[in-house]
Amino acid sequence: MSQLSQKIALVTGASRGIGAEIAKELARAGAHVVVNYAGGKEAADQVVEEIKAEGGEAIALQADVSQSDQVTKLFDQVLAHYGKLDILVNNAGVMLNSLIKDTTDEQFAKQMDINVKGVFYALREAATKLADGGSVINFSTSVTRIMLPTYGPYVATKAAVEQLTRVFSKEIGSRGINVNSVSPGPTNTALFTKGKPQEAIDRLASLSAFNRIGEPDDIARVVVFLASDEAKWISAQNIGINGAMA
Repeated sequence: MSQLSQKIALVTGASRGIGAEIAKELARAGAHVVVNYAGGKEAADQVVEEIKAEGGEAIALQADVSQSDQVTKLFDQVLAHYGKLDILVNNAGVMLNSLIKDTTDEQFAKQMDINVKGVFYALREAATKLADGGSVINFSTSVTRIMLPTYGPYVATKAAVEQLTRVFSKEIGSRGINVNSVSPGPTNTALFTKGKPQEAIDRLASLSAFNRIGEPDDIARVVVFLASDEAKWISAQNIGINGAMA
């Protein structure tokens, strides 16, 4: 598969889970991939090595997306290394579950800083540094479509991401750049399954039409499609990837 041949892709939060799988799938499609990480250098380097072992090209770059100066530096490093940037995947995020009445200022601020400010800072850089004809894929969540207690602050941040996606698509579309968001459902990653009893995972799986939770490659394949030329007429949309959960 080479529909993304010679394209340069930046994936934030790509050292593990869905982000890591997206980085690998983009590389399999021919893209040169920048694996961004906040603190997990060893894990990010492992993703790069796996990509290279399959014949792909990738580098790992550190940046905390909640810090605007680090996001600016990240984009500048990508341009310095590869000369351009075609695909931006805003995958980095954090979820801290608690009832609204129990959510601390610190918990709320952390989710806003990473999930909303991180996307905003990256879009602001992309406005001038993403190549004409490029693609942006932001991450929301299918939990915005249902009312689950303890998810209030998290879904608030993702609703903000969806609206940033829609507005940015109109602001940058004249350069041939399409902008979409994706909303995964429960997905089989360590981040999701950690601390959950099997009964809880099975209950969530039963909400799917296929009686299972998602796998990272279920998400990654859709992201690759949205980054391809075949998806250019799709913009300002939010794509649910949840097996009919919601």
